[in-house]
Amino acid sequence: MDKPSQTGHARTVRSFVTRAGRVTAAQKRALVELWPRFGVAFESQLLDLDALFGRRAPRVMEIGFGNGDHVAAIAKAHPQCDYLGVEVHRPGVGRLLLAIEEHALTNLRIVCHDAVAVLEQQIPPRSLDEVLILFPDPWPKKRHHKRRLIQAPFVALLADRLKRGGVLRLATDWQPYAEQMLEVLDADPQLANVAAHERYMPRPAQRARTRFEQRGERLGHAVWDLAYRLS
Repeated sequence: MDKPSQTGHARTVRSFVTRAGRVTAAQKRALVELWPRFGVAFESQLLDLDALFGRRAPRVMEIGFGNGDHVAAIAKAHPQCDYLGVEVHRPGVGRLLLAIEEHALTNLRIVCHDAVAVLEQQIPPRSLDEVLILFPDPWPKKRHHKRRLIQAPFVALLADRLKRGGVLRLATDWQPYAEQMLEVLDADPQLANVAAHERYMPRPAQRARTRFEQRGERLGHAVWDLAYRLS
């Protein structure tokens, strides 16, 4: 039986730190019973997304879905689209599996592995209609900036996996990271800022407020939303 991977792709610098976390009894059950139905084993070969979901539909990937609140909500709200969530932390994977079961979602699958390796080795070029990266780790200390996910090589990889006209959506509550995102994304010749002269987008109405975002709002954190379209 396939199990979520607990190791990452061999990379020089990772944008995440694997934390053990506490896996509840319910999450353990989900990882055993539900993973074979809704989990996607990491393998070094391209996925047939039509076969995976059993249909042809718009495809959305959320990278680093945390506890899965957002991707579960949008998958429930948009049954006409297929969603692929990528996360390295097992408690979050278990929690999302439970949400899939609770809401009887048929349009959501999960990969428990490093998103860079997943994009490089499993996602076909020009296959995604949208990619979501919401509140990635800002790595605020200057010596850790090299760990930030949004770097030029990764953005080029994302652009290659998006369909023409596809959209990359990001959000952060760390302004210096938002500014770096703008700089990196503006430098990619394939991507155009949807906000144009405004630079940042209004908060998308369809984005479910996760516990992380709600906590930030209580603390008075501002949020910067970005959206870039592949030309």
